[in-house]
Parts: sequence; structure tokens; C-alpha cells
Amino acid sequence: MKLPAATRPIVIAHRGASGYRPEHSRAAYDLAIDLGVDAVEPDIVATADGVLVLRHENEISGTTDVAHRPEFAGRRTTKVIDGQKLTGWFTEDFTWLELKSLRVRERLPKLRSRSFDGEEGILRLGDLIDLLDERGGVGMVAEIKHAAYFESIGLPLDELVAAELSSAGWENDPRVTVECFETRVLGQLRDRGIAAQYVFLLEAAGAPADEVAAHGRAAKPYSAYLTDAGLAGIAASGIDGISVDKRLLLAADASGQVTGTTDLVERAHAAGLLVFCWTLRAENIFLPKNLRRGGGPREFGEWRDEFQLIMRSGLDGVFADQPDLAIEARAGL
Repeated sequence: MKLPAATRPIVIAHRGASGYRPEHSRAAYDLAIDLGVDAVEPDIVATADGVLVLRHENEISGTTDVAHRPEFAGRRTTKVIDGQKLTGWFTEDFTWLELKSLRVRERLPKLRSRSFDGEEGILRLGDLIDLLDERGGVGMVAEIKHAAYFESIGLPLDELVAAELSSAGWENDPRVTVECFETRVLGQLRDRGIAAQYVFLLEAAGAPADEVAAHGRAAKPYSAYLTDAGLAGIAASGIDGISVDKRLLLAADASGQVTGTTDLVERAHAAGLLVFCWTLRAENIFLPKNLRRGGGPREFGEWRDEFQLIMRSGLDGVFADQPDLAIEARAGL
């Protein structure tokens, strides 16, 4: 997405307006658009029959009612996904016909309202594209989840995503950004003719799953990409930007008090990369210690102070669960 400087940083609704509605529900996306966001962010996983659906993870017990559906009790299983052992219900073990019968629910019930639980079903990527075409103008930052894993079980997400975008006429749409914690799938999509903006998601620890799959313990860690040489290498590979945990942008002292921002945005920009960060959230539990206020973990703290501190670093976009608050903070800069 290329927007004028006056609108930067762009505000991206994280899984829709997920601070107010169950994530990835139609209601969350509709509300995000109503609130005036620049883009929405879907997470993309696949079903057994190759349908792309919007879920934060392929394990869905925390975001749907599948655990309470006796007809699917036998689907509960344990898998290793990107090196993590997980037990639950997984999208790739269901057909779309089966998944569409489930109802979505709040992922963080101890922090956020469950009053909208059970009202809607799971969305497909195609459903979101149709909604964005209907509403007009809003971009999409699509995150591909667990690409190496899905490829290993015969569900290549590069092929499936490219086919979905092309069939919808979005293969050359300037509203499209694609991001992933793995770089291989980004190159595969580009090679398939998807003229999107490509963003590499980075964490402070660990290594990309595609690197681990290819090189095992010799895999290049995320930290190596955050050096000046690493950033230059990302740019040289044809990737347009990086997206990082906000903690990589916040400087803090030993007690956890935020004191300012790091130089990561400046260094990434010097390498020719765009910079995005995740995730801006207003609740106390997600804020630095010195920006929390009374009332418990679910109450809103001094979110404006954190949001504006991050925005003043000069980055290009932010992901927010409460996108209206991010828009408000941006307007007050």
C-alpha cells in the first residue's frame, strides 16, 4: 500500500477490529472499515480441501466452538507445528463444508467481551476480498501462516493464495501487501506474478520455519536479519519491508520502564525498507509497566503515550486491535 506521507503511519486493523469483536469475524472487519482504517490484516491457513480460511492459527480451539462440538471430538490430535507441540483441532483436518458449521468466539475472554460469541461463522479469504470490494478503498495486509508446514502436507499456500488473488482480480491490486515469518513463500508468490508489496515478519528470538526446515540447527536466526548487514540483505532479496514486535522498537531500562525508542526504524529505512510493527493494544496487560494504570489487566492504560511514542519513530505502519485509538493517536501527533 502506498499512501501519502500525511497519512503515515498507516493504521492496519489487526485481524479486523479485534479489540471489540471476535478476531477475523465479518463483524470485526466491518467495524474496522467503519472506524476508518487504511487496511485490514487477515491471517491465512488452509483446509483439507485447499480452501483458504481466516484464522490466527491452524489450531482453532481458542477461536471457535469446535471443542464443544461432539461430532468433531475425534479430530482432536497433537501435532508439531514450526517446532511447537500443540494439541487441539486443526483446519487442515477439516473440509470447508465442515469448518463453515463452526461459530467464532473471543480469543481473549478474560480481557474482552464475549457478548458476540457464536454469532458468526469462519470467513474464507474470498469472503474478505468480496467485502473489501463492496466497501471500497481499504487495503489488505495478508499474513500467510506456517507456509513450510502446509507445503510439507501437500497444501502449498503460495499456489493457493496466488490462485485466490488472481481469480478475484487482485493479482496486481495496489491495495495488497503480503507478509510472512518465512521469506521463501514470499518469493514463490512473487514468482507466480502476484504484484504485491512484500513484508518479512521478524522476531527477536528464534529462526524462520523455512530456514529451520532447510538447514536445521544451522538456520539463520531472526536476530541476524536485524543487523545492518541483515537488513541490507533483506532489501537486496526484493522484499519491500519488515514488520516487527513493538518491543524491538521500544527502549526500556532494567525494570521494564520504557524510556524511548531504538534506532531500528532509522537503520531499516537506511537500507531501503519499510517498517511496520505489531501490535498496538490499549489494555494494561499489553502496555509497558510505567504506562499501566489502576483497574486491572483488562482496563485501558496510557495507550496514547505508547502509541505516539512508537509513531514518532517514523515507522510506516502499525497494527492495532483498537484501530480507532491508533487513528486518534496519529491525528494527535
